[in-house]
Amino acid sequence: MCRVVRVFSLGWVVMMIMSIRNDQVADGAISQHLMEKIYMINNKGPYLGIVVPNSFEMNPLLQSSSFVPYPMLPYLDFAGRRFRIGTLESRKVIVVMTGLSMFNAGIATQLLLSVFKIEGVVHFGIAGNANPQFQVGDVTIPQYWAHSGLWNWQRFGDGPDDELAFESSGDYTRKIGYLNFSEYENGTRNLNYSDNLLNNVWYQPEEIFSIDGQPEIRQHAFWVPVDKLYFSLVDKLEDIVLESCVNSTTCLPRPPKVIRVERGVSANVLVDNGAYRDFLHSKFNATPIDMESAGVALVCLQQKTRFIAIRALSDLADYISLETCKPLLITL
Repeated sequence: MCRVVRVFSLGWVVMMIMSIRNDQVADGAISQHLMEKIYMINNKGPYLGIVVPNSFEMNPLLQSSSFVPYPMLPYLDFAGRRFRIGTLESRKVIVVMTGLSMFNAGIATQLLLSVFKIEGVVHFGIAGNANPQFQVGDVTIPQYWAHSGLWNWQRFGDGPDDELAFESSGDYTRKIGYLNFSEYENGTRNLNYSDNLLNNVWYQPEEIFSIDGQPEIRQHAFWVPVDKLYFSLVDKLEDIVLESCVNSTTCLPRPPKVIRVERGVSANVLVDNGAYRDFLHSKFNATPIDMESAGVALVCLQQKTRFIAIRALSDLADYISLETCKPLLITL
């Protein structure tokens, strides 16, 4: 009886939705006029996609003499995003701003790859720094990116040897590792931890659905590698001399460097906490910490598209304010 009621209820909801007049529903279809513009743009492709989190990071590129907008159609607005079409040092590019967070980064990248003819993606911006051997202004290019914000939060009383909820069905895993909140109690001494109701959180891989695989068959990914060819080309960047001063009074301790590093992590978390920063570095050997790069990486992985992410270090979490280094970062 309950099953019949549920089926009837679902059918009623579907009928009510279908009865809503078309002018009351947002039209998500691409219009014929827009399709013609997309066809014209793609006819001149393929393009290198440039994905940038916000206007502060994107405007220096757009204002550079190296970027030349396409005169016939300098941009196309679609789904809340503005896709800027042009050339950068004679290379055909489409530039899009994502907005804050993994969610927005993933949506913007998916739209870019679904609508336009894109041969590769370059993502750049600023990031927090988890590695104390680097300084503000250093430009890091990780070989791997991971989303560090997908957790299985373990119930109080369970420990590392206890099975996680839904682990037996293959949904979650203990392979990546965990964060024990008790290790960060103020009264912790000599590794003697007291119980903490927050217990442990276990890091989890993302589910991905590859475009060349069987539909709805999930795969898992935690560390997503950047494109090997793109990463090899960084050799040509590591000798670039970057400015270390904006004026006579605002200078970095040393000239910043372009550096290849092993790993970067992203999550919908603004890390302004020294303890968590140190944990991410010691646990994952992470250098840049941001809120978008792994979203771009995961979409490109699913779409079988080359990508690389470049992040300039803006602060050492909880030590240096972003406002302090904004003038320098603009010049970088």
